[in-house]
Amino acid sequence: MSDTDGIRLVLEQEGPYAFKVSFDGTALEALHTDEPAPLGGGAGPNPSALLLAGVANCLSASLVFALRKFKNSPGPIRAEITARKERNAEGRWRIPRAEVVITLADKAAALEHFDRVLAQFEQFCIVTQSVRDGMAVEVSVIDADGQRYVPGASG
Repeated sequence: MSDTDGIRLVLEQEGPYAFKVSFDGTALEALHTDEPAPLGGGAGPNPSALLLAGVANCLSASLVFALRKFKNSPGPIRAEITARKERNAEGRWRIPRAEVVITLADKAAALEHFDRVLAQFEQFCIVTQSVRDGMAVEVSVIDADGQRYVPGASG
């Protein structure tokens, strides 16, 4: 897959709030998601956990990339992300902020150009920067007759 290829996932409902997520065009096994009780059965990660995992994973991979870019051979890193859900002005649950702590196996002094790595690694993270910048999401709903509906559009 090239850098400009699209990303396509297919979700199929398996339970009241459970979905099978397939990664189109790959040989990856499907991921099973679910909301925790009382809505779902907690049989998999929920969308909030997946969002946070995406942010932390992308930052971690970006840090490793930046370290290697300067010819370092870093040991395994560990990342922890924490967040809280809060209600917005409309009373809807949102995740307004998250804290990521990445722990290196190496001493910073032993890493080449560590100051430059720190200054730029976040910019390599597609997910974090997309979330920070905001991402337009266009939504449509298609019924069993093939009729397309756009939420919020006057009809």
